[in-house]
Amino acid sequence: MSIQVAPSILAADFANLQSEVEMLNASEADFIHIDIMDGVFVPNISFGIPVTKAIQSHATKPLDVHLMIQNPDDYLGAFRDCGAEIISVHYEACPHLHRTLQGIHSLGAKRGVAINPHTSIDLLSEIITDIDLVCLMSVNPGFGGQKFIENTYEKVKRLKSLINQKGAKTLIEIDGGVNLQNAPKLMECGADILVAGSFVFNSENPVQTISALRSLA
Repeated sequence: MSIQVAPSILAADFANLQSEVEMLNASEADFIHIDIMDGVFVPNISFGIPVTKAIQSHATKPLDVHLMIQNPDDYLGAFRDCGAEIISVHYEACPHLHRTLQGIHSLGAKRGVAINPHTSIDLLSEIITDIDLVCLMSVNPGFGGQKFIENTYEKVKRLKSLINQKGAKTLIEIDGGVNLQNAPKLMECGADILVAGSFVFNSENPVQTISALRSLA
């Protein structure tokens, strides 16, 4: 099975958002990854419900919404209404993670859990079978264009081992600093989905760049 690719709209040209979304529609991208930042959980503010709704109005690809926010439970329904097919919340922002995942599931969306670079895989052991997707942050969350954290490879291996040990069907998504140099090794370690922002949108031909990532075997 080839790797799946989720270009991050955070790196797009916001002045031409419709054309950027239409470009992704025409590409081999599997998802459109949308980073929601509140300036509290992470030191940056991106966009929220109205822009997500605008993206939905033009998108033909599934929306993969990554909530880098405090109190995500308060916004699950709103982002589902904006077309989110995957909703990822941060482990670090959810004191009652099982309840939050139940809430996402009840809305008919896929349940995602994102974890920061310092957060241990072991903390997901008791709940991995209730998670559809784990988003491993391979940079510190908040800003695009950061350098990939090398320890991510080992973390992917440990997560894949946990998934297999528990008999879960959880997918592994990598978010941050992904490129054609590290993507093959991430796949080899067990990654299923690659989020790529700056690498895609800053390239000369984003459609070809997405195709190159997706054709890796």
